[in-house]
Amino acid sequence: MSEELLERIYTINLGKVLLSPNNQRAKRAINMIREFASRHMKSENVKIEEDVSHLVWERGIRHPPRKIRVKLTKDDDGNILVSKYQEEKKVEEKPKEKKGEKKVEEKPKEKKGEKKVEEKPKEKKEEKKASASKSDEKQKKE
Repeated sequence: MSEELLERIYTINLGKVLLSPNNQRAKRAINMIREFASRHMKSENVKIEEDVSHLVWERGIRHPPRKIRVKLTKDDDGNILVSKYQEEKKVEEKPKEKKGEKKVEEKPKEKKGEKKVEEKPKEKKEEKKASASKSDEKQKKE
């Protein structure tokens, strides 16, 4: 026997669940997932993982999700496994900064109609330095 597995990723629309009575919706959602898997993978032996079941039943029997993203896997014996699809996260490389370099901060863009408010903290610092230097000079003279 070969170890070939047929894997496919689907988004199952469970919108028609809302046609059933309130207290049977999550059950119908599970049955719809089972039917979808057997129709698309051409086999009757469908196993639904516990994670998928928890995802459907998470908000109770009355409010199942409208869509669900699953991975269907079919083995050589014709068994279908329905599992929760977990998207692979791409790792973005950030440029390495040298210790001597400082980060450049971007200023937020202004919207039309908003007035620009400028703060002048640099001038206050310069004034303090100037007044401090004047007081130092006075002390030296005395």
